[in-house]
Amino acid sequence: MALRFGIIGYGGMGGWHKRYISTLEGMEVVAVHDIDPKRVEAGKADGVRSYLYLQEFLNDSDIDAVVIATPNDVHMELALACEACGKHVICEKPVAMSVAQLDEMIAGAKRHGVVFTVHQNRRWDKDYRKVMNALKEGEIGRPYVIESRVQGPNGKIHGWRAEKAHGGGMLLDWGVHLIDQILWMIDSPLKSVFCVLRSVMNPDVDDYVRLQMEFANGLVAYVEIGTLFLQPLPRWYVGGDQGTLRIETFMDEGRLTILKQAAVHSNGPLVDTGAGPTRTFGKVGSVEVWQSPLPDPKTDWLDFYRNFKRVIEDGAELVVKPDEVRRVMQVLEAGFESNRTGMPVVFSE
Repeated sequence: MALRFGIIGYGGMGGWHKRYISTLEGMEVVAVHDIDPKRVEAGKADGVRSYLYLQEFLNDSDIDAVVIATPNDVHMELALACEACGKHVICEKPVAMSVAQLDEMIAGAKRHGVVFTVHQNRRWDKDYRKVMNALKEGEIGRPYVIESRVQGPNGKIHGWRAEKAHGGGMLLDWGVHLIDQILWMIDSPLKSVFCVLRSVMNPDVDDYVRLQMEFANGLVAYVEIGTLFLQPLPRWYVGGDQGTLRIETFMDEGRLTILKQAAVHSNGPLVDTGAGPTRTFGKVGSVEVWQSPLPDPKTDWLDFYRNFKRVIEDGAELVVKPDEVRRVMQVLEAGFESNRTGMPVVFSE
């Protein structure tokens, strides 16, 4: 039997969900709800039942599960309403405006016996999987620093994402992805978070983010997001005690640079830096260096929906678990608090 979806919020992301869910075997979108009459008409034109009023949508007994694709500030109230009607929930991210709101959503799902998860689709990004696989295989030895960034030249943030009241800004919009990727990849308790936010082109919300996470195993991870970078830095830059990993863009092949012997005592040549020489930051010298492209991982982000269906029908384990989402929300909250105080936020996991 097909898993029948309804979508709340039939804008860009809502339409995106319908398009891809409709391609999957055993799943179909049967209804949408939006408070904008034009989007209701768009749903009708796309061949699904379309509701202007939420209660009519919730009363539709054909809907088994709901995808919530609205501005962030109404996620909680919509999730709770769906859960109370016995409907499973996929919520867009960031899932809520606070950890406290998320806790209510998780509790609501447990209370009504439904499945609740969050659309953390970028766990399936190829660039991310390349990094995760390389670290898992020990390709660069013991990693000590990870830099993950998204930078672009357009400056302005568009639509409700530029409005603080709706949960806009880059820490919530893209930070939620990059933080989730780091936390899902690093198997170590989090020690502290330090964050700097700036509003460069968008006065109501942050459009530059620099967030640092320190882990108990000694690794430090930097997440950086900026909407006004005409010459972006690499998407990923990872340092290990045996080599370096670098990926330029989402679709870049990426490469490993590996030392074939320890460089600690390498007697490299002096290099002129203009005002004086350096050996420490000069050429590698006689140390043998090997470079290799990163292998292309087999990954399909549509597995997110397939997993959701298996959880409902067969009791499988969620890929994106509520407690993992909660950890991400804690880091987001810590980021805002650190920016407010100018101090790190200490964790005790």
